[in-house]
Amino acid sequence: MSEEIQRLSPQIQERLLRLQQLQQNLQALLTQKQQLELELTETDQALEELQKLTEDTVIYKSIGTLLVKSNKTAVTTELNEKKELLNTRINVLGKHEERLRSQLKDLQDKLQQDLQPVSPPS
Repeated sequence: MSEEIQRLSPQIQERLLRLQQLQQNLQALLTQKQQLELELTETDQALEELQKLTEDTVIYKSIGTLLVKSNKTAVTTELNEKKELLNTRINVLGKHEERLRSQLKDLQDKLQQDLQPVSPPS
């Protein structure tokens, strides 16, 4: 297969390399987005559980390897801010994903045209 690639024009080789890079970037972006979505789900679940508690319930939050006593209002505010930040980051990644997918499609179309055998005029 590598011999076949070496026989391609430098322009096509460059496009194939760029296609591979875009695919790797998209995969990394999708992994990051999935992690943020998981974190958002966990944050939503924590907020739901907090709503069930009374104001005087003792709450502990994790700070590194420590558990620190906190109050419901402070933890709720912190989680809502975290949720807002996560949503923003997910939206930004979503837009970046759209751009990468568009670039991938354009590049795939160009490569498809480049690699089509030239048919003689009829």
